[in-house]
Amino acid sequence: MPLLVFAAGMVCPSLTKGSLSCNLTRMSSVYRAPAKINLSLRVKGKRADGYHDVDLIMARLDLTDELDFHNSRTTTLLCEEPGVPTDESNLVMRAILEFEKHYGRKAKQRITLTKRIPHAAGLGGGSSDAATTLLAVNEILGTQYSPEELSAMAAAVGSDVPFFLNPVLSRCTGRGEQVRPLVPFAGWTSPIVLIKPDFGVATAEAYRKFIGSRRLKNVMYDVQTVKGLRMSNDLERPVFSKFPILAMMKMWMLERPGVNGALMSGSGSSLFALTETHEQACQLATDAREYFGDASLFTYCGTVNPQ
Repeated sequence: MPLLVFAAGMVCPSLTKGSLSCNLTRMSSVYRAPAKINLSLRVKGKRADGYHDVDLIMARLDLTDELDFHNSRTTTLLCEEPGVPTDESNLVMRAILEFEKHYGRKAKQRITLTKRIPHAAGLGGGSSDAATTLLAVNEILGTQYSPEELSAMAAAVGSDVPFFLNPVLSRCTGRGEQVRPLVPFAGWTSPIVLIKPDFGVATAEAYRKFIGSRRLKNVMYDVQTVKGLRMSNDLERPVFSKFPILAMMKMWMLERPGVNGALMSGSGSSLFALTETHEQACQLATDAREYFGDASLFTYCGTVNPQ
């Protein structure tokens, strides 16, 4: 759940009714937007609307972006991360525009986005930023839209966006916008390490090349079971075919001590390994940088579905 941090140092949970009582003199508010991983991604087939029916299991990470909201005369988005657009192609701005359709007025916010979640990585950073924007302006402006109303706005912005309105471990179906918490696995958690090379993968291309894609030799695509959860990713086939280095990285992680499972997240290019301990996760991050000899390799060790 995103966390609201007021400039004066006061902290309030972003979804608690009445929390705006501490917001009367607000100058700025900082919200944290969590990354996600796909513990499972199954592609069911193409739909008439051009999307694919999917069956996903998604879980949040303790890796977050930050969005700082200020009252302003107009709505603008600022971000210093190279390659991140600040116009209406950014999901944050698309979320604001969708909100304004329902609100009937301008939101008038200056939003400063600090990126920590890698771009085009299969970690849902843009979708999470969009969902957090909807939650933020709903609270800041006191509009009190219901979860159902916010979910409809989120689905109009992007398939993954509704999950981030309440990012508990969930099964997501349809094109990904139908979210159902996996209550029996509510307490499921694990140490994790992420590794991502210095390139991204276009989600649309991964889905487009899914039909007809083949398995690479000596690469493990089978279902992995970790603490009762069955993990697999159908998009590994088309993505690994184009980027064999990702297949090599996955197999390297699976062979490391203490690794319970390893998979590509979403359409990549991030891969993750679930470990027994946090120390093993952090050691794996260090070992990956040394083994692959790539100074640009992104690594992160943290927690899946932090409690």
